[in-house]
Amino acid sequence: MRSKYGYPTIFEAAEKSNWRIEEIIGGAKTLDFRRPFLPESLAGTERVDFLTPDEKLALNQIRGHGYLYTFGMVEEFILPFVLDHARPLLNSDDYRTRALLRFAGEEAKHIQLFKTFVQEFEKGFGTPCGVIGPPGEIARVVLSHHPLAVALVILHIEWMTQRHYLDSIRDNEDLDPQFKSLLRHHWMEEAQHAKIDTLMVETLAESCNDREIDQAVAEYLEIGTMLDGGLRQQVELDAASLTGATGRQLTSEELDVFRAAQHQAIRWTFLGSGMTHANFLQTLGELKPAARTQIEEIASVFC
Repeated sequence: MRSKYGYPTIFEAAEKSNWRIEEIIGGAKTLDFRRPFLPESLAGTERVDFLTPDEKLALNQIRGHGYLYTFGMVEEFILPFVLDHARPLLNSDDYRTRALLRFAGEEAKHIQLFKTFVQEFEKGFGTPCGVIGPPGEIARVVLSHHPLAVALVILHIEWMTQRHYLDSIRDNEDLDPQFKSLLRHHWMEEAQHAKIDTLMVETLAESCNDREIDQAVAEYLEIGTMLDGGLRQQVELDAASLTGATGRQLTSEELDVFRAAQHQAIRWTFLGSGMTHANFLQTLGELKPAARTQIEEIASVFC
């Protein structure tokens, strides 16, 4: 495998996109709870058609809260993984070392950013929203897998982030500008992370034989199955959060519709949109054509 990306150009591009948390959230930079946070393609609130407009808005914001919490959660395993990958390469290539360490530093910044968002959200939304976790336990389970499997999960997440912003957030004028700004700044740095992780996958794959690549792809799917179970739990928590925020008690029939619609929406958001990203599939195909075919066939469940 030989990537079109290079560490010097990645590092130089990252230098230009630097920003500070204080510049995009906190103080006078407040969230506007009169407006949606997520585009409908990610929130899927219109599928729950028995909710009133105000209830759909509350659900959208609950999903926005969960969206950023989930990013913070996955970055809890991305950060140590990148540091572990960088450690044995410290003396091999200066640009690679600097790019990897910058990658890790930016992931740490994103974790802090999302924690700051949760604080701002809780001040404005008015009621608590339940979330899955704890992040440290999820990170422990993910990091117990084959390094190439973990790198594939991270690559999936990085390209997923690009797709969300470019396809449905960047040009959406209905969203809260503050939430949108936060997503834009996150996207700016993740654009370079996707390239670095492509190089990490290639490096890890160089030392793997066919059997190990098959095992890594199988473990990538195991991690995805675990995360899907967590997303199903998050839907239950979101239903409870909606009741807490609006007072709306869903009937058993309504709850069934809610579960089905929201689970499919959140599955697409975090699983389907990454598994079907063209760049992710290209890397899989370069690892092993059969691996790409396998993921393309499985991905339809999440779309």
